[in-house]
Amino acid sequence: MTFDAHQLDVFLLIGSSVTLAAVLAVRASTRAGLPSLLIYLLMGVLLGEAGFGIQFEDAELAHALGFGALVVILAEGGLTTSWREIRPSMRLGVALATIGVSVSVGVVALGAHYVLGLPWQLAVLLGAVTSATDAAAVFSVLRLVPLPKRLTGALEAESGLNDAPVVVLVVLVSSGAAADDGILAMLALIVFELVVGVGVGFAVGFGGAWVMRRAALPSSGLYPIAVLCLTVLAYGAGAAVHASGFAAVYVAALILGNMELPHRAATRSFSEGIAWIAQIGLFVMLGLLLSPSRLTWEILGLAVVAGLILTFVARPLSVLVSSLVQPMPWRDLTFISWAGLRGAVPIVFTTIPLADGIAGAEELFDIVFVLVVIYTLLTGPTLPAVARLLKVARRSEPRGLEMEAAPLERVAADLLQVTISPVSQMHGVEVGELRLPPGASVSMVVRDGEALVPERRTVLRHGDDLLVVTPRKLREKTEERLRQVSEHGRLALWLGKGKDPTGP
Repeated sequence: MTFDAHQLDVFLLIGSSVTLAAVLAVRASTRAGLPSLLIYLLMGVLLGEAGFGIQFEDAELAHALGFGALVVILAEGGLTTSWREIRPSMRLGVALATIGVSVSVGVVALGAHYVLGLPWQLAVLLGAVTSATDAAAVFSVLRLVPLPKRLTGALEAESGLNDAPVVVLVVLVSSGAAADDGILAMLALIVFELVVGVGVGFAVGFGGAWVMRRAALPSSGLYPIAVLCLTVLAYGAGAAVHASGFAAVYVAALILGNMELPHRAATRSFSEGIAWIAQIGLFVMLGLLLSPSRLTWEILGLAVVAGLILTFVARPLSVLVSSLVQPMPWRDLTFISWAGLRGAVPIVFTTIPLADGIAGAEELFDIVFVLVVIYTLLTGPTLPAVARLLKVARRSEPRGLEMEAAPLERVAADLLQVTISPVSQMHGVEVGELRLPPGASVSMVVRDGEALVPERRTVLRHGDDLLVVTPRKLREKTEERLRQVSEHGRLALWLGKGKDPTGP
């Protein structure tokens, strides 16, 4: 098969048009409260044999490209995740990614075999591939819901970590090694791959951070490329020693993303852009792989019943068992159970048995595809309402204060732009009365379009824009103090509304 310049021209024309349409579709999906993956999957179906007639049936290529896209998506997830925010919920996140996955696999496999009548191999594969939540799907919807960090931290940690054990399990079951070697040997192999994969991720993460701090690259644009290459290196190194590359890439990215590296903000922006391209390509490809002619009423019925078992039995039970490691209020656990969106990850994992030529693999792919679409449509738009019903939605930030941030890399500081709205209690407060943490200061006040260099006795007014410089390690305390004054005025400290940030 050859690929000439004319084919390249056609590819670039179609590819750029589809990518641009997918980018513009993000806004529509966000307004509807749906993960954008559904639109991308639909685009793939329309481009495929039932629409524009593009033929794509290479399961092995889909498997390889799908894993490549997941590597990039996991790398972006780690690079943009704040360790400070997920650390309090890390125990629950790890439990959901290990214990919870085991419970979910068992429950779905039993239901698929005894209720749906699937053979044991397909039943276990169905349980395995549907046990992993999808970070892209979860957080594209959760951006609409102001949740406390304990919930977002648990969901983010679970989404980043549960791909690793699931892919090992799917490979073992698809290859027949699980049946030949027994359950204990399979569990031992999974533990080995996870532990070694995490170790590789730590080594590449800390080693890469050491190198990046000392590398004087000639262009700032090279730093994001180097960091992303380090995360992919972690995946390759993990796979080379027969460990979990997915665990390695996420851990390495999490470490690199939370280190004080040069041009960290540019690195995060770059990784987000690359991850969006990976997601668009992945979802469109999976839509192309679907053959609508295979979607029968039987497949629809199997997908609906399997989804009911997963959503209302397996997921709640897995969350309940995992909470033994880190107990949480029942309202939090109920929301976590409902927020376990599956996304494209389960569909990608079905390409493993499809590429191995397992009997019934096409049926499994179709069932999982339909299941993901139906239950994403069910759970995605209802998450804001469920959060309000369970009373777990965090109160929105005070309307009296709007805050944006930009990095100042050379001095390891952040520049905060603070807008004082007409309802803020900061009106009438002097700059010196803000009592910001040591090292933080108001560097400029913009009033009526004019820039003023403030003094301690400068009085703040409604409509002012403040430029506040704060050391990065004190940013959280600085933001908290500004919110206290915005809500309660200069007497915030004396009314017991927080500790004095200037004290010990």
